[in-house]
Amino acid sequence: MLHLFCRALLFLLLVSSPPASGGSGWIPLFNGLDLNDWTPKIRGFVAGTDPQGTFHVQEGLLTVSYKNYPTFNNRFGHLFYKTPYSHYRLRLEYRFVGSQAPGGEPWAFKNSGVMVHSQPPGTMLPEQDFPIAIEVQFLGGAEPGKPRPTANVCTPGTHVVYQDTFTTSHCIPSDAPTFYNEDWVSVEIEVQGGRQITHFVNNEPVMTYGGLTTGGGVVSGHRPELKPEGEALEHGYIALQSESHPIQFRNIELLPLSPHPP
Repeated sequence: MLHLFCRALLFLLLVSSPPASGGSGWIPLFNGLDLNDWTPKIRGFVAGTDPQGTFHVQEGLLTVSYKNYPTFNNRFGHLFYKTPYSHYRLRLEYRFVGSQAPGGEPWAFKNSGVMVHSQPPGTMLPEQDFPIAIEVQFLGGAEPGKPRPTANVCTPGTHVVYQDTFTTSHCIPSDAPTFYNEDWVSVEIEVQGGRQITHFVNNEPVMTYGGLTTGGGVVSGHRPELKPEGEALEHGYIALQSESHPIQFRNIELLPLSPHPP
């Protein structure tokens, strides 16, 4: 009986924990030198244009800053990796740094994220604010003692099924802790097509959801035909956000996965 219990415990540990760092098969998405494999899309401009240098490399870190912004002016931005994916694990580390850009929205204080299953950057119109995608939202603590968990899910132009219930809520909080300082936070996302996505923070699972579809609101300036209500969302691009608070990223890696059986 004890032997069976140990085997069951080992199985649970294997399915609920990310693989150890440095495992074979991981693909680096950021080389620490340049952004040649990435395409910026800033609100108000066509894809491939970043006139104020929002996204750049600083001392080997992928850095989002607003030093050239007199005011933020709702210039929400995204930096897209060149390749779309469907089934994979994505891992990265992030930290919020410095002060929010002048004119940034109060809700955007220590607020950023990574988009998965995003529409291609070239299909976004200049005035579109957010891509139609699933957002893994990164948050930092704003007030001591007031929880503000990270690695939540938000749904610009999309819907998910959470805890077996279809929901139209834009953002759903995870079970992750709140991080108040400028420490590095490790996030990993397991994406199984449109069936299931699981978030990990510092190697601990913090939320799972599935049933990904397009539709709903919280995205503007887009081409309506790209957001049909209820269409399955099974693949897309990965994009890092700029929402007015400086943030840095490192160790951005992807592990392709074979689809799990339904």
